[in-house]
Amino acid sequence: MVLLLVLSISYINHITTVHFLLSYAYLDGNGEGDPGSQRNSTTSRTGLVVGVVVCVAILGFLALAGAFVWRQKRRRLEVEMEELFSIVGRPNVFSYGEIKSATDSFSDSNILGRGGYGPVYKGKLLDGRIVAVKQLSSTSHQGKKEFMTEIATISAVQHRNLVKLHGCCIDSKTPLLVYEYLEQGSLDQAIFGKTDLNLDWRTRFEICIGIARGLAYLHEESSMRIVHRDIKASNVLLDADLNPKISDFGLARHYKDSMTHLNTGVAGTLGYLAPEYAMMGHLMEKADVFAFGVVALEIIAGRRNFDDSLEEDEKYLLGCAWHLHESQRTLELLDSKLIEFDEEEAARLINVALLCTMGLPQRRPPMSKVVSMLTEDIEVTDVDTTMRPSYVPEWQLRSFSSSYVSGSGSSAQQSSGSQISAPSSSSKKPGIHRDTSPLALSRCSSGGIEEGA
Repeated sequence: MVLLLVLSISYINHITTVHFLLSYAYLDGNGEGDPGSQRNSTTSRTGLVVGVVVCVAILGFLALAGAFVWRQKRRRLEVEMEELFSIVGRPNVFSYGEIKSATDSFSDSNILGRGGYGPVYKGKLLDGRIVAVKQLSSTSHQGKKEFMTEIATISAVQHRNLVKLHGCCIDSKTPLLVYEYLEQGSLDQAIFGKTDLNLDWRTRFEICIGIARGLAYLHEESSMRIVHRDIKASNVLLDADLNPKISDFGLARHYKDSMTHLNTGVAGTLGYLAPEYAMMGHLMEKADVFAFGVVALEIIAGRRNFDDSLEEDEKYLLGCAWHLHESQRTLELLDSKLIEFDEEEAARLINVALLCTMGLPQRRPPMSKVVSMLTEDIEVTDVDTTMRPSYVPEWQLRSFSSSYVSGSGSSAQQSSGSQISAPSSSSKKPGIHRDTSPLALSRCSSGGIEEGA
């Protein structure tokens, strides 16, 4: 605006000077100007006046437009802040400038990973704290609702096995969450990725107990009942001492003690969805229990729940685990990289994982009981082999080879949706192929799916 004003004044001064010189040149010897020149002078003055008025009008309009846009943006931020405060009180709110400086302008070199929400950056605040900044991607299927849910949930709970939220930022184009930084990254990177970490048996066992304690707190010990809805290896982070912390609460749901379940759209990650939730949208804590069982089996076997690089009858980890248990070969499930392990602990953990993945949610133990069984406070309940998830195909159990190959290959994951009844008769027909199994409907690598709210 200032530049436009200067140019306008310069232009007016230039025209005035030219007009003066032209008028002087046409003056006659008697000091009287030509009548035509006088008329041109009057016309020029009129043009100057009009030009000045137009420039002032434009400048005034631009000033008013800028003030209006600024006021609207400020009002929007105030409304969002009030909405945020009404939900979670007054969390620490960082300015966009602080976060931008901490992450070196969101440099690609500071990216720790990417998820369904968006990229996560490593940053250093002015007070020296190292943090993880979670940025909502423009292409993410999650949005403001999930942003508010995550802040509301993590602000209401505090536990050593839950990631700590330092604050948030809402005055940027995309919402930002500021978490504590966990040095060892995610559990899936530690188990499936190329890393220098070599998780021995004791570490894996303690990680499973830590995850179970975090879920037990969410389900039974916190001030509100919370279902995470997206328990998976990539949503478990490890600190410097390899203690697990559950993260990513964007899909979490709260519900009252008087409610048996929530009817909701399916959201989560393929491969970890409980049958009753995937097929009917019945959400309860037992959906998290099922997902924990799958994660525990992944930790034990050192492979993903679906591995397309293996033989047809070995692709699905859950099916392999149930078959090995029924064949009294439970310990064959263990990761071949585990040179030393406690056989009694390994058998106990596998049995608990199978109890957590039973087809009927009523038969799955609550997470508090899971913790007690793992820590030997109570006896492990016998696994009822008739209660295996109905989506474990009969053809897979019949054709399972006598030797079990454990490996780490493709990062593909599969759907675990199924009805909670016993296996249907259609699964016993001779013409069944793997594409007809609910487990093989589709695959994804690390992101979540969102089919409803």
